[in-house]
Amino acid sequence: MPAAIARPAPTLADAWRRGGNNFNLLRLVAAWLVIHGHAWAITGTPGGDMVALLTGTKFAGALAVDVFFVISGFLIAASLERHRPGAYLLARALRLLPGLAVCVALSVLVLGPLLTTDPGYWRDPRTWDYLWVNASLWSSRYFLPGVFDGLPNPAVNGSLWTLPVEARLYLALLLAALAGLLAPRRYLPLWLLGIATLAGIAWWRRPLPDHLANYAWCTAFFATGTLLWVLRARVQLRGAPLLGLLALAALARGTPAFAAVYFALVGYGTLWLALVPRWPRIRHVDLSYGLYLYGWPAAQLVQTASPGGPWHNTLWASLLALGLATGSWFLVERPALRLKARLLGAPPAAAAAG
Repeated sequence: MPAAIARPAPTLADAWRRGGNNFNLLRLVAAWLVIHGHAWAITGTPGGDMVALLTGTKFAGALAVDVFFVISGFLIAASLERHRPGAYLLARALRLLPGLAVCVALSVLVLGPLLTTDPGYWRDPRTWDYLWVNASLWSSRYFLPGVFDGLPNPAVNGSLWTLPVEARLYLALLLAALAGLLAPRRYLPLWLLGIATLAGIAWWRRPLPDHLANYAWCTAFFATGTLLWVLRARVQLRGAPLLGLLALAALARGTPAFAAVYFALVGYGTLWLALVPRWPRIRHVDLSYGLYLYGWPAAQLVQTASPGGPWHNTLWASLLALGLATGSWFLVERPALRLKARLLGAPPAAAAAG
């Protein structure tokens, strides 16, 4: 009998065309990892979570943010390919701004007055600076007068720093597209140059300040997600490279080579997990953004009302944040996505994905 002909592994393009993916589930897990990873800082507990113990350099929240930016670079590049520039900007604004604005307003107008110990709360310029700067995505502010002052970490919402970074990357991607740089033959050399430059600066100025290192990782992972979209017809989804990268990561742990292996593992592994396993699909409800927005303040409220260790905080903060995320989805985010669908002529399910 003739030998069976092995089928080639599916490419990213094949998996994308097939429909059905795990992006919503993966983002939901990542949002929970942010809550869990921050529990040590919020409770003032020494040490770190399992991801921190395994990698020696990254905690669960940092890994989750890296995954978020890979997914974002991939999906936003897909969205840009479907939409004209004006429609693309409108789509991105309607996905980010309504949920964020409501979360920030609730922090300033409800949570702050209830918890502040500062009698001058309403007159303090920091109150209004927190509201406008965070809600506009201009930058990030973390503190409200007299709010959470007695806690190990008094930040009202330490997770908001990623959102202005993401918004700027959306604009940078649009400019790259308008300049004709998203063709494979142009984007790949540009990506290589950018990654080499970031790595060179990180090595030359090591250790980078935390905020610069965070911005560099976010930019690199977003650009890599975009690269995987641009090269989707050429990148195969196979288990062997993933296992190989896992083995290399274990061998490289604690050495300077670990950062490069980790980068490759998260970039490739995120898309593999999103497109290969046949897990239960989450199609019509996406609580990940709300869980991310409300996770930190929920954990601070738990630490205020019921101080405890990281796992205690994780459990109750997760439940509280999940309830707030559900309200955010049904009352704010889904109506905004339906408006987006009406304005852009896309079905709501597609609007939720991109």
